[in-house]
Amino acid sequence: MKKNEYKKILRSVTHSLFWFLIGAALGLFFIVSFAFILFQRQYADVVYPGVMVNGVNFGGKTKEEVKRFFALKNAKIAQTQFALTSDYGVATISAKQLNFGYNEELLANQAYSVGKSIDPLSNLSLVVQAYLNGINLPASYHYLENELEALLKPTMEKVDIAPVDALFQFQNGRVVAFRPSSDGQEVDTESLKMKLSSKTLPVVLAEKPQVITIAIPIRVLKPKITTQKANNLGIKELIGEGTSLFQGSIPNRIYNITLAATRLNGLLVAPGETFSFGKALGDVSSFTGYKQAFIIQNGRTVLGDGGGVCQVSTTFFRAILNAGLPIPERHAHAYRVGYYEQDSPPGFDATVYVPSVDLKFKNDTENYILIQTALNPNQERLTFLLYGTKDDRQVTISKPVLTNQTPAPPPLYQDDPTLPKGITKQIDFAAPGATSVFTREVARNGKIIISDKFVSNYRPWQAVYLRGTKEQ
Repeated sequence: MKKNEYKKILRSVTHSLFWFLIGAALGLFFIVSFAFILFQRQYADVVYPGVMVNGVNFGGKTKEEVKRFFALKNAKIAQTQFALTSDYGVATISAKQLNFGYNEELLANQAYSVGKSIDPLSNLSLVVQAYLNGINLPASYHYLENELEALLKPTMEKVDIAPVDALFQFQNGRVVAFRPSSDGQEVDTESLKMKLSSKTLPVVLAEKPQVITIAIPIRVLKPKITTQKANNLGIKELIGEGTSLFQGSIPNRIYNITLAATRLNGLLVAPGETFSFGKALGDVSSFTGYKQAFIIQNGRTVLGDGGGVCQVSTTFFRAILNAGLPIPERHAHAYRVGYYEQDSPPGFDATVYVPSVDLKFKNDTENYILIQTALNPNQERLTFLLYGTKDDRQVTISKPVLTNQTPAPPPLYQDDPTLPKGITKQIDFAAPGATSVFTREVARNGKIIISDKFVSNYRPWQAVYLRGTKEQ
């Protein structure tokens, strides 16, 4: 045979073999694809063969059957009790209350979803792998964390104790605590959840329901200001002082002044902190110990709980003024109050009405500021003393300029049928009106750091008398 004829025959055989193999491959592909499609249809609503969860084969089971399997296990687990112990008692919580156990919904979805993704090649690979070697999915567990906290709330209320900051007095060149600090505590819920989770396997693998004892972890809470930090606060010297007189006050008013001043005594203001007089003072009412004295309310001077508290806020305002501290909020009284002008010109007062009308200052120094109050009952004088560290600021306060001065309106007499005839009782007091303006400049190292203008618009105030008309 000639060489050319041999090559021609070989080329023809190779060509035929190539197309035969192509055809065979295509045929095999279509056969496999057709078989896989039939296989998918057969297992369209059930788990593929060889798919296991925690060693249990669920091939041919529906999603609901898988879910029911684990739900039955959870029904058994539900009888397990967790005894959460502490020095404050034992909280017993059942697994049923926590929905503790297998995550049946998730496990059913995971088993059913094997080989049913949108990627056909991945599906084929997983189905073959499951069929030949099996695919074992790990078990998944859950419990209701929010329910745990809700059920544990009564115990937490017994355990949880807020830390107490130390209160300080400035004596003999150093700070001495007159109320020592104390640690607080609270339930460490995150550690408790970890402990509970660690009990999962012993619970789900147990032959019968158990009582699992877990010691409630408790975290110590440290106070912000401890007694030991007394000498590390930068409190060295007097940085500001304010005084006011309350001569002629009725006993209830003096009582309220003393009570409010006592509640502010010894407080510490951290560097950068904005101090709220109203927040520090808290609720002002008979429920918190205050008595009735005259207050300004709805345009009248009337008896109300806490009358005299504004004597305290006025004195505090003068102290922070003299200390050269920023004052982001201050409100003047509606009219000129005689007490505040016993030792000061008009305009150096500040009213508060908890919680809406406040007096605030910012500690813009680099050290803590200690607030101290001093009451002189003989002179009927209140003093606020602010201690910290001086930073060479110089404070210049101008004398107030009074404008728009108007006399008080004529007295108003109102008939009162409840008072005997011939009796006159004064229920409001006259005060002239005026606008008071003064300025303050605070300088440090030759540079002005604060420039304020304080404007007080005082309305003329009418004296009001009740005139008795009741016949004897």
